[in-house]
Amino acid sequence: MEGEKYAKELDVAVRVVHMACSLCQRLQQGIVSAGSDLVKSKEDDSPVTVADWSVQATVSWILSELFGSQNVSIIAEEDVQTLSKSDSASLLETVVNTVNECLAGAPKYGLKSPPKALNTSQVLEAISRCNSVGGPKGRHWVLDPVDGTLGFVRGDQYAVALALVEDGKVVIGVLGCPNYPMKKELLSYHYQYHETMSRLSPPSDDMWERGCVMYAKRGSGEAWMQPPIPGDKKFVWPNSARLVQVSSIDDPKLATCCEPVEKANSDHSFTAGLAHSVGLRNQPLRVYSMVKYAAIARGDAELFMKFARTGYKEKIWDHAAGVVIVEEAGGVVTDAGGRPLDFSKGPYLEGLDRGIVVCSGATLHEKIIDAVYASWDSSNL
Repeated sequence: MEGEKYAKELDVAVRVVHMACSLCQRLQQGIVSAGSDLVKSKEDDSPVTVADWSVQATVSWILSELFGSQNVSIIAEEDVQTLSKSDSASLLETVVNTVNECLAGAPKYGLKSPPKALNTSQVLEAISRCNSVGGPKGRHWVLDPVDGTLGFVRGDQYAVALALVEDGKVVIGVLGCPNYPMKKELLSYHYQYHETMSRLSPPSDDMWERGCVMYAKRGSGEAWMQPPIPGDKKFVWPNSARLVQVSSIDDPKLATCCEPVEKANSDHSFTAGLAHSVGLRNQPLRVYSMVKYAAIARGDAELFMKFARTGYKEKIWDHAAGVVIVEEAGGVVTDAGGRPLDFSKGPYLEGLDRGIVVCSGATLHEKIIDAVYASWDSSNL
């Protein structure tokens, strides 16, 4: 990878996402088994956890150290408002301890730890530094520290997503999916069931059983997947990376569609009507978060459609990393009018035509876009 454009950025991004996934796995086990004070509600009632803030602080600190804080612009989901309230003192202390524990383990991933533990103000500063508004010029890192927080707190699927946008284009995407096993059939079980079964059966040598980290660089025509790093091993590039490719299925009758688990921000009825009109017959794959992008890039599904409810605006951190991975794996991502998603307008996907359509290939995509136009007039959106 040496000497290639974005080589260092991609290398660092993959390592830090592996690190973040390890942090999340430890925290998820605690949250699922204990229930917990580690979860808060934001002003819009969506959940936020110790993992969200801890990952954001960790990624922010690593990127700023390696590329210089004056050079690093980061757009990310979380702020410090909730964390700074007087009744959040113990939560803040847990975040600080979690960040320091994670950063102390940085050498395992080939990254440097801080010379001494970060104090509270340094951790808050690292989180707050992710306040860029992006735009059409320059380089901006885009981070969703825990995409699919509801899945995370329920012991299910979630993702850690990091992308680099340069001059409005996504050039690098890294997607950590700690509970997305290599074996697609394991997805049909709830993660907690899989955990219970894992404890009852002898440990497997298959490092792919638990999760994966996927990544791609714009223009490479390649998307890659790595397994998690086992407890006592160090990260060594390329870490058993495998190429991934989208499915070759282009007949809607044979295609599998990914659907969001939560109905809060999506119009499921329009999507269901559209699926029926194009002849989708397979049981949908219902997963939280950007794991849907991973499923399509890896060939586990062929289609994902999201039509937002009125008033909901799509954020770039919910899509940036997934889009470049799917596209480099051979897929197509556009809005419902067939236009590429625009990452140059700041934190939101402004100018989005009705919704987002992610497909495994151009033929299937064309059929879906045609069906959107045919169905739209008769819908009550």
